[in-house]
Amino acid sequence: MSKTSYLVLENYIGGKFVPSRSHIDSYDPSTGEVYCKVPDSGEEEVEAAVAAAREAFPGWSDRSPEQRAQVLNKLADLMEANLEEFAQAESRDQGKTITLARTLDIPRSVHNFRFFASSVRHHTTDCSQIDHMGCLNYTIRCPVGVAGLISPWNLPLYLLTWKIAPAIATGNTVVAKPSEMTSVTAWMMCKLMKQAGVPPGVVNIVFGTGPRAGNALVGHPDVPLISFTGSTATAQHITEKSAPYCKKLSLELGGKNPAIIFADADLDQCIETTVRSSFSNQGEICLCTSRIYVERSIYAAFLERFVAATKKWKTGVPSDPNNNNGALISKEHLEKVRSFVALAKSEGGIIHCGEGVDQLDLPERNSNGYFMPATVISGISDGSRIMQEEIFGPVTCVSPFDTEDEAVAKGNGVRYGLSATVWSRDVGKVHRMAKRLQAGLVWTNCWLVRDLNLPFGGMKNSGVGREGGKDSYHFFTEVKSVTIKH
Repeated sequence: MSKTSYLVLENYIGGKFVPSRSHIDSYDPSTGEVYCKVPDSGEEEVEAAVAAAREAFPGWSDRSPEQRAQVLNKLADLMEANLEEFAQAESRDQGKTITLARTLDIPRSVHNFRFFASSVRHHTTDCSQIDHMGCLNYTIRCPVGVAGLISPWNLPLYLLTWKIAPAIATGNTVVAKPSEMTSVTAWMMCKLMKQAGVPPGVVNIVFGTGPRAGNALVGHPDVPLISFTGSTATAQHITEKSAPYCKKLSLELGGKNPAIIFADADLDQCIETTVRSSFSNQGEICLCTSRIYVERSIYAAFLERFVAATKKWKTGVPSDPNNNNGALISKEHLEKVRSFVALAKSEGGIIHCGEGVDQLDLPERNSNGYFMPATVISGISDGSRIMQEEIFGPVTCVSPFDTEDEAVAKGNGVRYGLSATVWSRDVGKVHRMAKRLQAGLVWTNCWLVRDLNLPFGGMKNSGVGREGGKDSYHFFTEVKSVTIKH
């Protein structure tokens, strides 16, 4: 038998690829087979990366915003020139459809660099005068130093670049740790750094697990700032590890996002968008809708039409452009998501379509892949774990409500507060709901429409801080007040 050949990744430290002594298996979610070996980095590798970032910091932070922007734009151009290669790799590594990788993940990754290359050149600082004391006061913003960036597996390059771009645009250097489950596109991006003119040590990527590489990074005394996207439980650990050093933290965490649908909603648009908001990327987006509350007078009609539309949402091989969903990230995650459906059934919930109801027709080579059809559940109480905990899969629950006040109470009745969607033609109502819902983002009559200038982040257990144009600028810089007596 011939030995299977794997893609073997290497850390990128100080402008060079560094081989690793030990590796972690990375699986192709669509087949369930190992196809890639990811470095199992720890303290030693993180130490080397931090040292390289510290060494590069004075030179990089001395460059003007315009000079740094040129490098970001060049990197964006190179990534765009290789868009198809990046999209194929992201789809294989994460399990998402090739269509989503081509139209969302990679274009947005490119745009992140271009956006912050432009944004960083357009900020102003404050100035005030104290004339009777003959003093002029003004503020300046300085980069913080070495930024520790930890990104998740659901939108791998998209969310990694969302952190790297503002960090280096503002003059910081970075040590980044992508998820060990989806590291390939980060490694591919490193291959373009030199050509883009990124100086050695400005961007360092250390691959590995949270308990080893992530732990070493967040606990490092020379990393004053951590930006993390991932689970609330991991964020609690990061907060504890960071506390002795008083680090700046930006934590973008989970969601249990409601859609609230009033009787006057445009149901055609609402159903089409809510299927997408519930199941896009296999439901593996922190902004996905997992609780749908429908005004009782239209509840039965909505449920019937929503289930019918969900049944048309195709799950299958990610490389097939006709499929809407691909495979979930891992066997363990698939089992976790399935366990919520089993729990719903045991609690008397109705599984209208999806898991345990509809069979998937998969090619033989994908029979061990981590696939699950889009699943709609009703008849679950608001106190159930299914309605309270983040499932992060292609599962959504539908429930009726009677009054606006009840809709608000149901929407707010979880520990999360990331996003919400409201569907109504009543302008006054959507403004009232937007104000009362405990969510960092509220979309009305749409979903996932994003202006990167505006703040992104959640309330309650959905996170700490905001990122976006001005907010990222503030997070990745320190403000100084300067007083000149004349």
